[in-house]
Amino acid sequence: MIRTAPRLATLALATACLVACSPALDWRESRPEGSGATLMFPCRPDKLERAVQLAGATLTMQQHACSAGGALYSLSIARAATPESVSALLAAWRSTAASNVGGVANELPPRNVSGATPNPHSGFVRLAGRLSDGRPVVEHAAFFVRGTRLYLAAVISTTTPVGPDSLDNFFGAIRLQ
Repeated sequence: MIRTAPRLATLALATACLVACSPALDWRESRPEGSGATLMFPCRPDKLERAVQLAGATLTMQQHACSAGGALYSLSIARAATPESVSALLAAWRSTAASNVGGVANELPPRNVSGATPNPHSGFVRLAGRLSDGRPVVEHAAFFVRGTRLYLAAVISTTTPVGPDSLDNFFGAIRLQ
């Protein structure tokens, strides 16, 4: 019995260290089904699909998202019906994202997304505002397209500022096939 107590104490200490030392962000490559994208998530993303209204059109939007380190990381994808409607839909998506947080989009230096189709409404922005419940929110968002697919990659935080390393890991790894 005397020997068991030190072993249990050592096991408890080792377990506590493993829990305390485990990283909040466990970066992994992800290829969300149906997205045509490869990127890094700091956690295992879940998939959600729903209908959204943009620029007078109803689109099916897929969202792959997870929460880690006090932030939500997501990739949303919608498909335009025609190539001619892509720019208007992307502009509307940018406007909707800003109005969702009651904020103004501050343009950030562009991020090249490998495989993206050039579009005047593509870009990287920082949105600061408030959620409907009044909590402050900061969203870093990249808008881009490939053909008729529209993308929004976002990191959203209401409590803890997201560090530049996490933003670089997430946004810097996005590639389109």
